[in-house]
Amino acid sequence: MQNYINRDKIYVENIGEHDGKTVTLYGWLYNKRVKGKLAFLLLRDGTGIIQCVMGKNDVSEEVFERADKVTQESSIMITGTVHADQRAPGGYEMHVQDFEIISLAQEYPITPKEHGTTFLMDHRHLWHRSKKQNAILRIRHTIIKAIRDFFDKDGFTLIDAPVFTPAACEGTTTLFETDYFDTKAYLTQSGQLYMEAAAMAFGKVYCFGPTFRAEKSKTRRHLTEFWMVEPEVAFMDLDGDMDLAEAFVAYIVQRVLESNQEQLKVIERDVSKLEAVVPPFPRIHYDEAAKILADNGSEFVFGDDFGAADETIISNQFDKPVMVHRYPAAVKAFYMKNDPENPERALCVDMLAPEGYGEIIGGGQREDDLETLLRKIREHDLPESSFQWYLDLRRYGSVPHAGFGLGIERTVAWICGLHHVRETIPFARLMHRLYP
Repeated sequence: MQNYINRDKIYVENIGEHDGKTVTLYGWLYNKRVKGKLAFLLLRDGTGIIQCVMGKNDVSEEVFERADKVTQESSIMITGTVHADQRAPGGYEMHVQDFEIISLAQEYPITPKEHGTTFLMDHRHLWHRSKKQNAILRIRHTIIKAIRDFFDKDGFTLIDAPVFTPAACEGTTTLFETDYFDTKAYLTQSGQLYMEAAAMAFGKVYCFGPTFRAEKSKTRRHLTEFWMVEPEVAFMDLDGDMDLAEAFVAYIVQRVLESNQEQLKVIERDVSKLEAVVPPFPRIHYDEAAKILADNGSEFVFGDDFGAADETIISNQFDKPVMVHRYPAAVKAFYMKNDPENPERALCVDMLAPEGYGEIIGGGQREDDLETLLRKIREHDLPESSFQWYLDLRRYGSVPHAGFGLGIERTVAWICGLHHVRETIPFARLMHRLYP
């Protein structure tokens, strides 16, 4: 077999640099149409799709026969001359001189007809090749790069948090338990506690990795495995935390608008909704949010945490993310600091994305007093022995500090305007899905 490895490959995304030149492209057959003496081959190479036009009189009979028999998603090599054509996808097409089949694909299961969600998720490893799914994951890539760039440029240090943990961070009912030699361990719900330790050493830090919640939920907003970025900053209060979250989210959206116009067109996203996401973001007290719910006929009970439907009602009042702060301390995690002006409230904040996408950020100021934190750990019936290292952070140079966690998949769903988070991650893990 011919050696198709070529370190100087030309890619579709750069095809405009080769207008009028004869080039060779490698990729897969996205679609084809043979009409009389003309064959129209759509080649995709992962960076884009280009139409390749083959005339029967311009190639050998053998080459034209290959085009006639080639199947969807066969890997191929096409040589031809690049021509600008505003009618063609991407503004260029190729006039074919030679065509080879590298590997003839079997009958491809995903066809242009409509397929059910279960079928497509069962074939997720192939579904990535479609225009829409490819566009979504490219936007995800931009979001992740923007996240790293934002923190790296602002002097944050990336600190990796462990995946195995000895105790809960966000509540014991959603832990994935596993055997860890002669003891039990849990898959991490959050890297936050470890980032608090790192912030005491480096000042400004963040972790970025997978987190796990064993929530028996089938809603469009939940995955059992999802990615989260969690910054933590020493000598920061709740107001500073909200300032950071606001600048961070605005930066991410702007980067997508700058970098992914083509992908946003493919998924038919209304970019005017994203263009509205500029600071300042509205900031409302929990009590104000509760009033919005009451005014809109919600059955919400004052003092509870907000459910998905409640978050939708609140966020629908705004055209940009809204930050709701100072929830009742009773519904928030043990590590949240109580508001000195009203100890029944926590110095916390949730950022709710507009258009009904709900919470994308949860965070706040951490309890920095040793005795108060120890009391809370006991009140929540958590094992003190597992938190001795965490209490050490208050024994040795405790300072006010704050941070938050942003869920990547919910953020991608919002920015892309998707109905369900299952399309925001390459291989979704749901309550009833562990394949592929």
